[in-house]
Amino acid sequence: MLIRNRKASDVSPSEITPHSTFLRRREFLQTAAMAGAAMAVGPYALTRPAYAGAKLPNVAKSNWTLESLGKDSKLTSYEDVTSYNNFYEFGTSKNEPKRKAHTLKTKPWTVVVDGHVEKPGRYDFEDLIKPHQLQDRVYRFRCVEAWSMVVPWIGIPLADIIKRLGPTQDAKYVSFETLVDPVQMPGQRHAVLKWPYREGLRMDEAMNPLTLMAVGLYGEVLPNQNGAPIRLVVPWKYGFKSIKSIVRISFTDKQPKTSWNMSASREYGFYSNVNPGVNHPRWSQAKERVLGGPTNVFGFSAKQPTLMFNGYEEEVASLYQDMNLARYF
Repeated sequence: MLIRNRKASDVSPSEITPHSTFLRRREFLQTAAMAGAAMAVGPYALTRPAYAGAKLPNVAKSNWTLESLGKDSKLTSYEDVTSYNNFYEFGTSKNEPKRKAHTLKTKPWTVVVDGHVEKPGRYDFEDLIKPHQLQDRVYRFRCVEAWSMVVPWIGIPLADIIKRLGPTQDAKYVSFETLVDPVQMPGQRHAVLKWPYREGLRMDEAMNPLTLMAVGLYGEVLPNQNGAPIRLVVPWKYGFKSIKSIVRISFTDKQPKTSWNMSASREYGFYSNVNPGVNHPRWSQAKERVLGGPTNVFGFSAKQPTLMFNGYEEEVASLYQDMNLARYF
């Protein structure tokens, strides 16, 4: 339903981190919770909180698999992916989102589309994504604090959604906003950032085949702490560009303001491409720690070299070939 605004690389399967143990552990609780509920019609009705962790049906395989990342790549465990998060709307510590995000209600959920676009309006989340084929994509995910994951996302190419919405010729950028609700998101009671959380991409970045609107991970509905019900995933950029719990998509003719650039422009540029040659002012970006990976003698994850564009140089380097990436960081 559209509600118009009222003018207002090879790895053997045995090497992949197993998820079956997690599923068995939750099977009884999930079954009991669903037993008394009426079955919802369609795959996207599963986004309601009572179905958190439910399987997403009809997911197509993509070319972005674990094997495509190289023979030494392994999936980060479900537990690490869902318990070690940056989501300041629920607190600044990595473990706070998992503990506090149960307060977020993801049903119903609407997304406002506005700006230079042919089909503006307030879209029900399920209607926004329903016409599109869900895909399974395994991406490297790199955080600016120099740690990384390998995550099996479920989502839709952002380009598919954009084409359907019909941006006009004046649309040079697409920007996003996260929900603002301090009751549901207690971290917003503190002025850590200027809420709402904002992010943006150049239109050619948004249309790149890698750019994903994710609604799940590990084959399941996206957990609240990971940005339910819908979030952005831009795998060649640092993680803070991949905005969570999106409620607005705007098409603009000017470069949009973004939250971390507004907060500390010297440390966080608009582009935020993973670049081992450009250090954060307070630490090096040349190496990273893989969450859940091999540990050193001190018990920390061993460091490995950071890859240019997080390993997606072949797919995205052409977007920036005439740019000074040290200046436009």
